[in-house]
Amino acid sequence: MTNDALDKKLNEVFTGKVVRKDLLLQVKKGTNVPSFVLEFLLARYCASDDPREIQQGLAAVLETIQKNYVRPDESNKAQMIVQQKGKHTFIDKIHVRYFEKEKRPWARMENFNSSRIAINERYYQSENDRIFEGGIWAECTVAHNEVDDDDYAFYIEELRPIQLSKFDFGAFVEGRKQFSRDEWIDVLIRSFGLEPSWMSKRLKFHYLARLFPLVESNYNFIELGPRGNGKSYTFSEFSPYATLLGAPTSAATLFWNAQRKQVGVIGYWDVVAFDEVGEGVTVRDKETFQVMKQYMANGNFNRGGSTVTANASLAFVGNVDDSVESIVNSYEHDLFKPLHPVFDLAILDRFHTYVPGWEIPKNRDENLARSYGLIIEYLAEAFHYLSRNTNRFAYAKSVCKLGKGYDQRDQTAVLKTVCAFLKMLHPGGEPNPEEIEEYLRYAIEGRRRVKEQLNKRKPDDEFANIDLSFVNGAGDEVVVYCPESKTAEPTQRPVRAAISSQRTIIAVPAPKVAEVPSASVITSSLSEDRSIPRERHYRIHYGATGYSYETIFKDYLPGCEEITVEDPYIRVYHQIVNFLRFCETAVRLGKPKRICLITNFDDDAERKEGMTKLAIVSESLKQYDVQLEVQVNPHLHDREIRLSTGWTVKIGRGFDIYQRPDDWLNIGANDLDLRPCLETTVDIYPSANAASNDIKGQAAKIENLVSNHAS
Repeated sequence: MTNDALDKKLNEVFTGKVVRKDLLLQVKKGTNVPSFVLEFLLARYCASDDPREIQQGLAAVLETIQKNYVRPDESNKAQMIVQQKGKHTFIDKIHVRYFEKEKRPWARMENFNSSRIAINERYYQSENDRIFEGGIWAECTVAHNEVDDDDYAFYIEELRPIQLSKFDFGAFVEGRKQFSRDEWIDVLIRSFGLEPSWMSKRLKFHYLARLFPLVESNYNFIELGPRGNGKSYTFSEFSPYATLLGAPTSAATLFWNAQRKQVGVIGYWDVVAFDEVGEGVTVRDKETFQVMKQYMANGNFNRGGSTVTANASLAFVGNVDDSVESIVNSYEHDLFKPLHPVFDLAILDRFHTYVPGWEIPKNRDENLARSYGLIIEYLAEAFHYLSRNTNRFAYAKSVCKLGKGYDQRDQTAVLKTVCAFLKMLHPGGEPNPEEIEEYLRYAIEGRRRVKEQLNKRKPDDEFANIDLSFVNGAGDEVVVYCPESKTAEPTQRPVRAAISSQRTIIAVPAPKVAEVPSASVITSSLSEDRSIPRERHYRIHYGATGYSYETIFKDYLPGCEEITVEDPYIRVYHQIVNFLRFCETAVRLGKPKRICLITNFDDDAERKEGMTKLAIVSESLKQYDVQLEVQVNPHLHDREIRLSTGWTVKIGRGFDIYQRPDDWLNIGANDLDLRPCLETTVDIYPSANAASNDIKGQAAKIENLVSNHAS
C-alpha cells in the first residue's frame, strides 16, 4: 500500500486519533518536552486535513509552548510572572510528596523549579498514583499566594494531566482489524515517528522489540548498541506509563522504602528503564541487584516480612564501544562486556531478549516519518491496556512448538517475546502459522544472544545448550542462530578453563596468530585502554544521584592548568556557590594556574553584587596560587567549560544541576553525590586541536600494536 493510501485509510479508521508526524518534527526541536505532550497539543489544534487550518493550529501550538512551557534556565522568570500576574498556566512535570514532619503534601514542578507548592487533595487523589512516584506531565495553573503569614508562595489552582480521559479498547481492536498484519506494522513504526518504507522486516522487528516491555508485563529487556539510534527515546518520550532512570538506584527508591512502608517506583509504572548502563555506572547499593534478581525471576520481592508483587517490566539500554565483530571473535570478551560486574550471571540469565542495537542505524532526518501515524498518547493507552488486562501466554504455548533442550527460563523468555508480538500485532485476533514462525525465530534469536554470552562466561557447561530450536510446519526441527556470531568459533565453542587438583583455575591459551592484527582487533585494543579519557554524551535524569562535579570532571581535570568557563547565569548567590564548588573540585583534582569566568548580568545592581561575591572567590583562590579572571559578555547565551587538557564539557544547565534540598539537614545537602539532580544533558568531547593530537596519538598506538603483534 502506498503512503497516500495508508494515510487515507488511517484517517478513515482512526478519525481524530492520528496526527501528521512531520508536524511533531517542526515543534520538537528546541524543547525537551516529551513527544506525547507535544502530540497532545497537536491533536488539539491541528486535527484537520486543511493546510490553512493546520498552519493556524501549528502556530497555536508554538504559541502555547512559548507561553506555557518553562525552559529549565528560566525558572526565576516563570516565578516572577506568577507573582506579577497573580497566576499563570504552565506545561511542566509535577510531583507530589508527603512530608511527615509537616503532616501534609507539597507539589514540586521540575522546570518551574519550586518544591514547596501547595496542592489541594482533589488533584492528586483523583489522578493516577504516578504523580507520587516519578511525576506526571500536566497543564498546571500556578497561582501566587498573597497571604503573608503562610510559608509558601505558590499553590496549584488547576491541574489537567496530559493523558486521555477515556480509552475504548474495543474500538481500538475493531480499527486494527481493518489493516493487514504488514500494514499494521507500518502504522506502528510511523506512530513511533519513523518512515517504514526504507526498512527491512528484520529492522522493523527491532523497532517493535523496543516496545515489548510496554505491552508484556514483567518483561526483562536489554539493548546495547551505538549512541544516537534512539534507544532511550522509547522509554523517555513514547509513553506516560514508562519512566527512564539513570543507573539502578537504591533498593529503597526502586523497590521498598522500609521507613515509609511504601513501595518504590516499581509499583507505579508499566516500565522502569535504566539508561546508560554501559557508561561506567557507579554502584553504591548492591542490595538493589539482590532484590532485582528475585523480581526479574518472579515479579515479586520480599520486604519487611511480606511479599510485594508488581507488574513493571525492566528495560536496560546502554552503549557498546567495541567492534561487535571483535567481541564475538574474542575468547575473553562477550556482548555483555560494557555492563558493571554487579550484573552477574544470575541477573543476565533473567533477560528475556537482547536486541542487537548495532543493527539499528542512527537517527537521521531523512528516515523520520512525514506521514500520518496514531497519536502516541492513544497508542500508549492501548499498550497500557494490553499490558495490564490481557494474557496471551497460554495461546502462545499452544501454538509454538519448541525444540529439545529448553530449560524453564529459556521457554519463558521465548514465549513472553511471542506474547509481546501477539499483543502488539494481533490484539483481537490470531496470526497465521507463517507469522507465528517469524515471531518464534526472532524470540529464539533474542534469547540465544543472552545464552551465548553466559556460555562464554561460565567455566562449565551450565549454559552450553545454546542451539535453541523450534519445529516448523513441515515437522522439521530448525536451529536459530544470531547472525553476528553464527560463524564465530570463540562464541560457538568457547575455551573452557582447566581446573587443577589444588582448585586453581588455569586458563587454556588461545592459539597464537602470527599475522598482523585486523583493524577490528586494533580497535578493540584501543577501546580497552581505559587510561585515556573518553568522549561521552549522556543524560542526567530528574532525581538521579551520583553526579557530583568530581564524578563528572574527574577524568578530565588532572594536569589541567587553565580553565575557561562560559556561563551567563553565574550571577546570584546560589549560582556563585555552585561555581565555587567547581573551583574546589578543580583545585583538588587538577593543578590550575588560571580560571577565566565569562558571564553576564541583567543590570548594574546585579553586576555590582555579583562581582563583589566573585572577588571573595578570587581572593580565596589566590591562597592556592590560582588566578581568577572575570569577564562580562552581554551577548553570551550558551554554556561550556573548556579545559587546557583539550576537553570541552557542555552541561545543559551549567553548574545548576542539583535540586534544592527540602531541608538543609537532609542527606545530600552537603555531599553532591547524594543530592538529587535536575534533568539535563552532559556532552564531553575533545576540542579541535585536541582531536588532531588525539589522531596522532592513536596512529602511534596502532603502529605500536602492529609491531608488537608482528613480533
